[in-house]
Amino acid sequence: MVSAPLQQGTDREGARIVLVLGDQLSPDLNALKNADRDKDIVLMAEVLDEATYVPHHKKKIAFIFSAMRHFAEELAAAGWRVSYTRLTDTDNAGSLGGEVKRALCHYGALGVIVTEPGEYRLKEEIQTWPEKLDVDVQCVEDTRFLASHAEFQNWAQGRKQLRMEYFYRDMRRKTGLLMQGERPEGGKWNLDAENRKPARQDLFMPRPLRVKPDAITGGVLDLVEAEFADNFGTLHPFWYAVTRKDAHLALDRFVEHSLPHFGDYQDAMLEGEAFLYHSVLAHYMNAGLLDPMEVCHKVEQAYYDGHAPLNAAEGYIRQIIGWREYMRGIYWLKMPGYTEQNFFEATRNLPEFYWTADTDMACLAAAIG
Repeated sequence: MVSAPLQQGTDREGARIVLVLGDQLSPDLNALKNADRDKDIVLMAEVLDEATYVPHHKKKIAFIFSAMRHFAEELAAAGWRVSYTRLTDTDNAGSLGGEVKRALCHYGALGVIVTEPGEYRLKEEIQTWPEKLDVDVQCVEDTRFLASHAEFQNWAQGRKQLRMEYFYRDMRRKTGLLMQGERPEGGKWNLDAENRKPARQDLFMPRPLRVKPDAITGGVLDLVEAEFADNFGTLHPFWYAVTRKDAHLALDRFVEHSLPHFGDYQDAMLEGEAFLYHSVLAHYMNAGLLDPMEVCHKVEQAYYDGHAPLNAAEGYIRQIIGWREYMRGIYWLKMPGYTEQNFFEATRNLPEFYWTADTDMACLAAAIG
């Protein structure tokens, strides 16, 4: 069952609290694997601290909250006891730490299990919980990524330059994606030179999957409109997938209609075309609705089935096991302090048009708008 807000009394005294964050919406989450479905309590919470620590786009907040609510229903259907706090619940503590403390007191829980968050800021906070809450907190590795922190550190050690290309090749070898033994498919690791064709206005433009908001999403949209009216961006139209099922349909649509030309035009821009042949799947992978390796295997299979050329498959897979993994590795390697580095010695604030798109610079106006 999904319970929200917390109510007095429980039949699971001594349980542990399994905290699931808003970008950890995967049934294969490591914290869930380390939990006892028959005893432990899954806690999910919409809290103001996480929704406001930086200005978020209205659509981002709506996507995360709606996907969280749908995932809570998915977990409950799979037999988990889920305690879910909505943003406007009367007793909402306003922070993850506060909600964990409230759940610990309510359930008489003995400890907390959480998968490592994707931000150093939040990991630092979680590391204070054992002392603040006087309880055991088990922060387990996020196994949804290919390279662990230790693996990336070992790769980076002693290198004068941390080149993504060389890291990417190691990830190709590790996964076996588009490999023929020890050699890359087609004889080249990187086919980016083939991916710079200019787009034409008469190209057939596929569109990402558009999902009609259901009742849960409708309620979230009303919430965001009321509580985050001053946030930047527009809320409507809202057509993103917020369930695992619909995210997989979005993946299928990309592979069928857009992947064959993704490589050719991945760097192209056309006025009035927001997506061209891009997948618009990153937020589904980042939130946990799609497994990145599952996406890569589907793209790889499209190549072997003759549905997509090698430059398209390789170019797309490189974004996931190359850039996505590499940037995560760099972030954790350099933190803390990485966000304060200022290599180019910039001192001025971003101009207002970065939020309004009101500028004569055509590329910026189109991209921001």
